[in-house]
Amino acid sequence: MLGAGGSTSSYQEAEETDVVLLWGSNAREAHPIWFHHLLKGIRNGTRLYVVDPRRTSSAQWADVWLGLHVGADVALANTMAREIIHAGLAHESFIANATSGFDAYRACVEPYTLEHGAQLTGIPAEVIREAAHAYAKADKAMICWTLGITEHHNAVDNVLALINLALLTGHVGRYGCGVNPLRGQNNVQGGGDMGALPNRLPGFQDIRDDEARAKYEARWGVRIQPTYGWNLTEMLMAMDREEMTSLLVVGENPAQSDADAHHVEKVLRKLDHLVVQEIFLTKTAQLAHVVLPATASWCEAEGTVTNSERRVQRVRKAVEPPEGARDELWILSELAKRLGHDWGKPSAEDVWNEVRELSPKLFGMSYERLEKLGGLQWPCRTLDDPGSLFLHARLWEVPAQGRLAPFSVVEHAGPVEMPDADYPFLLTTGRRLESYNTGVQSGGYDSPLHRGESVDISPEDAAMLGVQHGDLLTITSRRGTVDAPAHIDRGLRAGVVFMTLHFPDDVATNLLTIDIADPKSGTAEFKACAVKLEPARVRGLARGTTNVLATAGTD
Repeated sequence: MLGAGGSTSSYQEAEETDVVLLWGSNAREAHPIWFHHLLKGIRNGTRLYVVDPRRTSSAQWADVWLGLHVGADVALANTMAREIIHAGLAHESFIANATSGFDAYRACVEPYTLEHGAQLTGIPAEVIREAAHAYAKADKAMICWTLGITEHHNAVDNVLALINLALLTGHVGRYGCGVNPLRGQNNVQGGGDMGALPNRLPGFQDIRDDEARAKYEARWGVRIQPTYGWNLTEMLMAMDREEMTSLLVVGENPAQSDADAHHVEKVLRKLDHLVVQEIFLTKTAQLAHVVLPATASWCEAEGTVTNSERRVQRVRKAVEPPEGARDELWILSELAKRLGHDWGKPSAEDVWNEVRELSPKLFGMSYERLEKLGGLQWPCRTLDDPGSLFLHARLWEVPAQGRLAPFSVVEHAGPVEMPDADYPFLLTTGRRLESYNTGVQSGGYDSPLHRGESVDISPEDAAMLGVQHGDLLTITSRRGTVDAPAHIDRGLRAGVVFMTLHFPDDVATNLLTIDIADPKSGTAEFKACAVKLEPARVRGLARGTTNVLATAGTD
C-alpha cells in the first residue's frame, strides 16, 4: 500500500515515541527483542495500548488493554477512525497532500459509531474513544501488529484498516511514527526481500514489471514468466487437484505448521516427488521421497539476515556442520547443475553481491560496510548511504513525491466459523515465550522452561464445566480431536480458549484449525475456529505437560 514490504520504523523509535498501538501481538513472548526496546519507551513515557482478545503478558504492561472479540479488528479500527474524524482530529493537510480515496473511506466508517463499535467488538465505547483520541492527538505514534492480525480469513483487510488509521492521523513517514509488522522469525523479512514470494523478484520488484524482469533475465540468461505464482495455500489446493505433482521444501514444516493438518498430510502424500531440505527429520521430512541434510543451523553457515526493522546483519560461520550435512548454497548449486545450469561454486558474498547489483535499495550494503557498521537498514542505495531509520518521508514533501498513499474501504467480517450449540467455544492460537513454532528446534530436550501444551480456559468457563487446573480435556472441532490438560488463565474472556502449535507430537493443535484462507494473501484462519471441550477419553497427561501443574496462578 505504501510502496515497500517492511516495517516503516526502527527499533530505536519504539524507545522515543509517544503512543504505541500493539495490535494482535503478544510481543512480550513472541518478539521479546523488540519488546525490550518498547519497555525502554514505556520507561521514557510511551503510552501503550494493547488490542488483543487475551490479557497477555504484553497487555499487563499496557496503560489500556482493549480486549476485543476474536475477529473484530476491522470493526475496532473503523470505529476509532469515525471517532477521530468526528472529533476533528484527522490530519487534514496530510490527507489532502499525500493520500487518495478519503471520501469513500469516510463514508465507509460513518456507520461505525462508538455504540455500534462497542457491540461489534465487546470493548466499552469510552475505552474505544480514549484509545482513538490518544493515538490521534499524539505527536508521534506507531501501530505494530503480528499474526493476530494476519492469520484471519480477512487478513489483508485487517492490515489495510490499520494503515488507514495511520494515514488518517499522519502517523507515517516521520520519526517515531509508522506501521510495523513484527516478523515472527529472525529472517522472515529477509526471505521476502530475496523474492521468496509468488509475485516479487528480489528487492520487492514486481515480476510483471518489464524493466525489472529484463535485468534479471540478462543476468541469469533465462526468460522469466511475467505471471504471479502460487502461494502456499494455492499450492496445497493444486496438489489436491493433482495439478502440482512435485515439491521442494526448504526449512519449512507444513505437515505440522499448516491448518487442518489431516488435509495437508493427505495432499503431500499425493505428490509424485517430495524433496525436503532440512536439519531435522520433521514430520514433513518423514513424508519425503528424498531428504537433503542441510547446514541451516545459525552457527554453521555464512550469510546475512534481515530483521523486523529492515536491518541487514552478517551471519558468520562459527562451527563445522555434522558429518554428512551439506551447505545449503552447495545443495542449491548442485540441484541447478543437474537441471542444466552451472553456477560454479558461489560464496555467500557472491550471492549477496548479485542481489545488490540487481536490487537498487540494497546496493549500498557491501559485506565490508555491514561488518564495519554492524548492519544497515534498507533502503541503502549508495556506498556512502547511512541507511534508513524510517520510510516514506516523501509523503510529507509538498506536493508528496511518487504515488499517493490510498485509503482502503474495508468492512467488518467476523470469523468464518463461529461457536454454536455443538461447538460452543472459540479456539484461538498463538505462541509462548519458552517454545518455538512447531517445536522442531525447541522441543526434543528436557527443560524446566517447557511446560508442555495445554488448553487455556477462562475461570468462568472452567467453573461452568467443573474443570480443575490440570484436568485432561478432549478438544474437538469439525476437523479433528486432541487431548490436553486444562490451564486456567485469568487473562481469557469467557467463551474463548487458547492453544499453541509448539508440541505437535503430543498435542497436534492444527488437527483442529480450519483451512479457510484469505483469498488475497492465502493465509489460513489460525486465529478462530469452533470447538467443544469434554473430559478426556484417556487418562494421564500427554508427554511434556507435567510442568503445567506447577504453573498455576503464575500467568
